[in-house]
Amino acid sequence: MKHRIVVLGAGYAGAYAAGTLARRLSPAGTEITVVNAEPDFVQRLRLHQLAAGQEIEAPRLADVFAGTGIRLRLARVTAVDPERQVVAVADADGGGELGYDTLLYALGSRVADHGVPGVAEHASHVTSRPAALRLRERLDSLDKRGEGGNVLVVGDGLTGIETATEIAESRPSLSVALVARGELGAPLSAGARSHLRQACDRLGITVLEHTRVEAVEAARALCADGTVLTSDATVWTAGFAVDAIAAAGGLEVTDNGRIVVDRTMRSVSHPNVYAVGDSAYAIGDNGRPLPMSCASAGYTGMQATAAIVGRLTGRKIPNAKLDYHGNHISLGRRDGILQMVDGEAQAKPKYVGGRKAARIKAGILKMSLWTTSHPTFGLPKRKRHLVAVPAVSAEKAAA
Repeated sequence: MKHRIVVLGAGYAGAYAAGTLARRLSPAGTEITVVNAEPDFVQRLRLHQLAAGQEIEAPRLADVFAGTGIRLRLARVTAVDPERQVVAVADADGGGELGYDTLLYALGSRVADHGVPGVAEHASHVTSRPAALRLRERLDSLDKRGEGGNVLVVGDGLTGIETATEIAESRPSLSVALVARGELGAPLSAGARSHLRQACDRLGITVLEHTRVEAVEAARALCADGTVLTSDATVWTAGFAVDAIAAAGGLEVTDNGRIVVDRTMRSVSHPNVYAVGDSAYAIGDNGRPLPMSCASAGYTGMQATAAIVGRLTGRKIPNAKLDYHGNHISLGRRDGILQMVDGEAQAKPKYVGGRKAARIKAGILKMSLWTTSHPTFGLPKRKRHLVAVPAVSAEKAAA
């Protein structure tokens, strides 16, 4: 019987990891299935551009995995049962269960409302393609009425900054305000903060610093200091959260639901489960948790696939780098910031800004799309055969 590997999620981490496994493991002994809710690959790093009105490529996953031997199951994951080693899914036919021997969990993250009333009912977000398209429709309607409109972006993390600047540049008829809980761009170096401020001024973005939104209503946001901010479209970008699927299944997770893994991305509670990307709580080489980011998805994906291949084929497991080098921030299509960090994750004094940074960011996005769309390119053609591996229950007991 073949060893069943099930990959949950086909985002940046899941799609590439599945392709890597398909290229390195012999199909004579393994069967790889990818479960994803949508038929297309979603460039999450560019969803703010999609919302602003730009056309973003979305390759079909059937084409991405064509010729790899990977099975694609279009379905939504509803539950994971690591004791029975099954995944419950729902699709147009009603769904069912998938059994696995090794599970690679890469379901990513979603918007975090932090319990703020009204966010789910009245705010838009850009953490999924359908949500970005709904926001796009709302912005289109504001443009078409010819009277302008107020767009309120709540949250000054990277997503908030990129969303606010993209909308302001693409839709100059709209008034954009960016709400920051502290100083705008606080994690950046002094020079980068100044550059960011100048970009907001150039684009006509109103920055509201040291402001905390306590409730969102249909046409306004209520702040902790009593300020009322009118809004025709509120965009919530105040952080990310993961679904409760892993926690509900009994996997060891952090307080916010991320799966706790060891250095090889293996669940500390269930050895035949691996987690990558935003779903994983992994400690980087600097001793700090890796942030939710595309870069982290790449590093954790490489480590997890190396570990799975090594354990299944009886080879030594190499340690992939688990680094966090910095942030690449787009400020519209012709401006950006490249901010590197040191070993303590603190911003270095120097940064790259302007068109050069924008070109670097565009190159990173292009490379990320290409590598994900060609998941087996450049990998060793020699496929490894499986060897006898200890039963997971026995291995877990011995740990």
